Amino acid sequence: MATVTENMEASAPQKLQHPKEQYMFWFESMLLQRRFEEKSGQLYGQQKIRGFCHLYIGQEACSSGAVSALKKGDKYITAYRDHGIPLALGTDPKAIMAELYGKKTGTTKGKGGSMHIFDKENNFVGGHGIVGAQIPLGAGIAFAEKYNKTGNLCICYFGDGAIRQGAFHEALNMAMTWKLPVIFVVENNGYAMGTSVARTSNVTELYTMGEAYDIPSEPVDGMSVEAIHEAVSRAAERARNGEGPTFLEFRTYRYRGHSMSDPQKYRSKEEVEEYKHRDPIEQIRAVILSNNLATEEELENIDKKVKDIVAESVQFAEESEFPDPKEAYTDVYVENDYPFVMD
Repeated sequence: MATVTENMEASAPQKLQHPKEQYMFWFESMLLQRRFEEKSGQLYGQQKIRGFCHLYIGQEACSSGAVSALKKGDKYITAYRDHGIPLALGTDPKAIMAELYGKKTGTTKGKGGSMHIFDKENNFVGGHGIVGAQIPLGAGIAFAEKYNKTGNLCICYFGDGAIRQGAFHEALNMAMTWKLPVIFVVENNGYAMGTSVARTSNVTELYTMGEAYDIPSEPVDGMSVEAIHEAVSRAAERARNGEGPTFLEFRTYRYRGHSMSDPQKYRSKEEVEEYKHRDPIEQIRAVILSNNLATEEELENIDKKVKDIVAESVQFAEESEFPDPKEAYTDVYVENDYPFVMD
């Protein structure tokens, strides 16, 4: 059977909609996420990484396409499948891997683990473990941007299961009423943990839920980084023009289970393989090769570079120290002399 790349190479070259640098960024950005997550899965099996761990394999276009469409001051917030977005934003992979290891050199000093990556410098306002809790937070961040007249926006990610939460509806209603500069994104990978969308909702066209609040809403091919870039660009323009929120449904797919403990008995291997034929990285690889933007050897060198970066992150995490047990009592409150903290 021909690979996605071979099938696309056999057809006529696609007309380029973006500069070469854009395609090369997408390829390397998504590949870094893929290799990082593959290694994370291996390390989890070796019990180097413990606790919960949710991999982003298959969904890389959702992060890279948005990052390329937005500007530096914009804020990002997501749920607990949160390794991919900071990697796309440029967070040091060593710090992310150290956080997965629970080491003090991690993004949150080893206190957050896989589900709570944060990076203030790159405006990543974190992964959040409570389902749907980040949705009103995303609206709140957007409110602050509007209040302070920064011209920035917030893009708020959540899974298809989170839109069953009341906070989703409250946040959308408030955001549209106040015309907040927020892009709501449901990463619809088809399954809330192990339950399909069709089994949890009469409404399976999830983007239509935004229309109830008169929010511009649309479905987006979540396996196409170009489609995501274009949809987020349109949404960002509306937000910066004071027109308020947009609701996007990224129709994506995760190749691995919901978490590392998921046996994946709720879907067939054939279904997974079908989606792999639309792999976002292979699609961009095919565009690059068919338009002579780079050679196969150059792409292989990028892959080697990415693997080296991941290997360095593992070595860094292995060599880093665990936090002192006393650290459990720090960073609990902003103020060290907060009145409810007692010796």
